[in-house]
Amino acid sequence: MHPRKLSIADFTYDLPAHRIAHFPLEQRDASRLLIYRNGITGEDQYRNIAAHLPANSLLVFNDTRVIEARLLFQKATGGLIEIFCLEPGDQYRDINSAMQQTQRVVWKCMVGGASKWKPGQVLQRSLNGSAGGTLEAVYLDKKPGYFLIGLSWTPAHLSFAELLHQAGAIPLPPYIKRKPEATDAERYQTVYARQEGSVAAPTAGLHFTPNVFQQLRKKEIECAYLTLHVGAGTFQPVKAAQMADHEMHAEFIDVNRQLLQQLINKKEDPVVAVGTTSLRTLESLYWLGVNWKLHQLSPENGLTQWEVYDRAEPGLSTEEALTALLEWMQQKETDRLITKTRILIAPGYKPRVISALITNFHQPQSTLLLLVAALAGNGWRDLYNYALEKDFRFLSYGDGCLIWVS
Repeated sequence: MHPRKLSIADFTYDLPAHRIAHFPLEQRDASRLLIYRNGITGEDQYRNIAAHLPANSLLVFNDTRVIEARLLFQKATGGLIEIFCLEPGDQYRDINSAMQQTQRVVWKCMVGGASKWKPGQVLQRSLNGSAGGTLEAVYLDKKPGYFLIGLSWTPAHLSFAELLHQAGAIPLPPYIKRKPEATDAERYQTVYARQEGSVAAPTAGLHFTPNVFQQLRKKEIECAYLTLHVGAGTFQPVKAAQMADHEMHAEFIDVNRQLLQQLINKKEDPVVAVGTTSLRTLESLYWLGVNWKLHQLSPENGLTQWEVYDRAEPGLSTEEALTALLEWMQQKETDRLITKTRILIAPGYKPRVISALITNFHQPQSTLLLLVAALAGNGWRDLYNYALEKDFRFLSYGDGCLIWVS
């Protein structure tokens, strides 16, 4: 069946509110780990995950960093306006360059209390910290699904990333029904987060600690890094009855030559994606390589939602597709590929790059659950029923699983 014809009602389960983890465990790697390979084969803790991975594996992590994307302003009349920065305006090539802007930026945002804010009206607030300074926001335009907001600030030497550190707050997922606490600034980041730009954490990575990485090194398990900046669309429930009517959100991905070479070197070995964002990036790379090798379509054009299902079998190996991307980099005299992907991975998709996925437990009727079902087949129900029966903790701050492709 073409994934367009899938009914989202077939991918639901009953998730009681008390099973959602509202706080992380005191120790990251104490989280429970369920192992699934054509059926549930065991459970453990993340601190022992190296024992469940072959010594020749390549683990691929998403090194994005969650930004303090929530900005609060108080109007002169007393009303509160909350600006939630989603992604930079179209005039910026990528999130990284937008985060380094000084003095002013234009950003796509969600706005709480928008009915109290008129186009052209300027909001102002002072910055936190001893240096002083001000932040101004102006309502530029309303577009389908977002507002276009102009932000300007002093001191002018501050980058937008530094400005958010001073003025913003870490956004927690909407299903965590509490206010952010000071500890979330650390615990809602992976220990290896580097590239600023996400509005949500790649949560599979929250369980990894220096001790876990030490165990991986002892077993000579290789680690690699890519960047996908997680957008707020990751939390959007699928509202359409059929997937044909659901529009996937686009997300920025950023990969370098070293990652591609590591993947090619490991072509005969298991590649394990740490998180759905890593998996979607890795699988996107295969198809971007296909587009360039067979159709001379630039990888910078990105990947649309359905194109991987709407074409004939390309007949390219993973090595050939990734080598094509290296050749594109050489031709462009660059070491990085920055583009966007909308890839929707659902039952019917054949993985091209990954052998397994490390991931948390996801919301009912979500595209993330479709991705799990694409790997585990109908066994996803057994997996989730077991986790519910055995009191696993769900969603971002919860436990997780290691799923080998069925």
